[in-house]
Amino acid sequence: MDEAGEGIRDRVTRSGEDAIGRLAQEMLDNPVVSGALSRAFEARERASQAQGVAMGALNLPSANDVERLTRRIRSLGQRLDGIEDSVDAMNDRLASGAAAGITEGLDSIRETLDSISGRLDAIEEKLGDSS
Repeated sequence: MDEAGEGIRDRVTRSGEDAIGRLAQEMLDNPVVSGALSRAFEARERASQAQGVAMGALNLPSANDVERLTRRIRSLGQRLDGIEDSVDAMNDRLASGAAAGITEGLDSIRETLDSISGRLDAIEEKLGDSS
């Protein structure tokens, strides 16, 4: 019984969809309806243009202007994020490179001090031997 109920419902749904499709096609094929739709779309376009002119005269941004600015701001924000990431990466590289450079410099200074200390010890020995 359940399968029969679903079958009937499917058939009724399908036939209803077909009937609506035929009705819509007949309305679109009707020159009066298609002309009315055409005129309605033209009127809508003219109203939109008139609205844009009026808003421009009042120095108010249109929805398209706001959308364009929003996209531009979003784009600039993404570019700024990229620049910030690049600066952070450069800062990290400089910090790690500077630390390595400082370590190498300190090692070089230690070696030089050890060498000087050794020479001073040798000089002290010679001075101690000659006295």
